[in-house]
Amino acid sequence: MKSRIVVSTVLAAVVAAWPLSVPGHAQNQQQPTVQIPKPGVPQIMTLEANFVRVAYNNEGYAIMGYQASNRSVGDEWMLLEVGVTIRDKVPNYTMKRDAFSLEIPNGMTIPLPTVEEYRQGEAAVQAIQNRAKVQRDSINYFPPQAHRACRIGFFADLGTPVVSWDQVELDPQFACLGRLYFKVPGGITYGQYWLNVKFAESLVRVPFRIMTEDEEKLLSKNYKSIKKQVEAAFKKKS
Repeated sequence: MKSRIVVSTVLAAVVAAWPLSVPGHAQNQQQPTVQIPKPGVPQIMTLEANFVRVAYNNEGYAIMGYQASNRSVGDEWMLLEVGVTIRDKVPNYTMKRDAFSLEIPNGMTIPLPTVEEYRQGEAAVQAIQNRAKVQRDSINYFPPQAHRACRIGFFADLGTPVVSWDQVELDPQFACLGRLYFKVPGGITYGQYWLNVKFAESLVRVPFRIMTEDEEKLLSKNYKSIKKQVEAAFKKKS
């Protein structure tokens, strides 16, 4: 199990803190140099797709997709597709909206906006919602015991009859999915972000990077080989 944790952490580093510093002609001959992200809390982090990240510990499990936000550099509003659950044998509890926050590249931590603030940004919010209709990824990477659908309803898509509410009931059998929005001061910029998810007894930090076009191309080019390396490491050390 220890070896699996180490490999998963290294894999997360490849896409969470991607330095993308391969010199000139060597880009076609070697893998990029990578750095391990340092969440500051005990957890495991994995990559599931170019824009899908997972982080978890013994209490909580968080999944996040952010493709639409990576296409929205310069815009004020960030949209994150999020899934959460609690681990097997963890007692059920109620998670409220203040459990989520966003750390941006300059180190500032931003809370979720209120529903009123979200509605006041209607034009910009609708723009990223429209983008997410065609630029999104599945985040259905829950642990096996989480098989019952559950909605994270802190926000309701504008122009729909769906209502929002300020809490979500967590249960190891619930796969809770929803959208989170953050108003980013100065707009979305390239760099390292963290989605903070506060569970009852611990904090999980999901790392993700808003990538430049070149960074994204380099990630896409090396994704399969990285995946194969991880799979090989699992086979050798299982």
